Amino acid sequence: MAVNIEAYKNIQQELAGKNIVLVAVSKTRPVSDIQVLYDLGHRDFGENYVQELVEKQKQLPADIRWHFIGHLQRNKVKEIASFVHLIHGADSLKLLSEINKQALKCNRVIPVLLQMHIAREETKFGLDEAELKEVVSHLPELNHIAVKGMMGMASFTGNRDLIRQEFAYLKAWYDRLSLTGKGKEPEDCLPSVPHLPLSMLSMGMSSDYPIAIAEGSNMVRIGSLLFGARA
Repeated sequence: MAVNIEAYKNIQQELAGKNIVLVAVSKTRPVSDIQVLYDLGHRDFGENYVQELVEKQKQLPADIRWHFIGHLQRNKVKEIASFVHLIHGADSLKLLSEINKQALKCNRVIPVLLQMHIAREETKFGLDEAELKEVVSHLPELNHIAVKGMMGMASFTGNRDLIRQEFAYLKAWYDRLSLTGKGKEPEDCLPSVPHLPLSMLSMGMSSDYPIAIAEGSNMVRIGSLLFGARA
């Protein structure tokens, strides 16, 4: 299916002035489809598979900002470490340590988002509360990653109230780590995340991004609305 340019323009108009980043999810799509949106001025693209991302990066303009949004295996980090713009799914201390190791080899600092498990499905990845606290406690040791924010995927369901609750839960943790939450007791606060203040909350996809935005998302990952349903 060809790129839905009308849908792209409508979404861009919807997001205009809201300081929300649209990540066009281009996994399984041909280079030609990405080029169409690039020619319209789009620069942020999301990929789920390392080998596919590496091949596309070689063929497309150098100023594309590549977001890795899939589940990243530790042994694959080295293949994207030199160019990836943002890793969305940092979901374990071991993975973060490997990203830090490969970033050091590339002499760069790699931006990452901490992924929390917020959905009912066990098949989705992400940190639970205890794991998140452990990760945060070890971040000062990782000098070659920059935690920019958080990411989460809501349950695949038609229950919009449940989706809203899951996004609100993630936003509450985002605020807590940013030390911007209101009404928290001092002992309930966590140390602020080292390196940089949190600025990115990546939640919301084609089916639920309006709910995510209403709950505080400033980065949405949209694929099927732009490119059609995958085979």
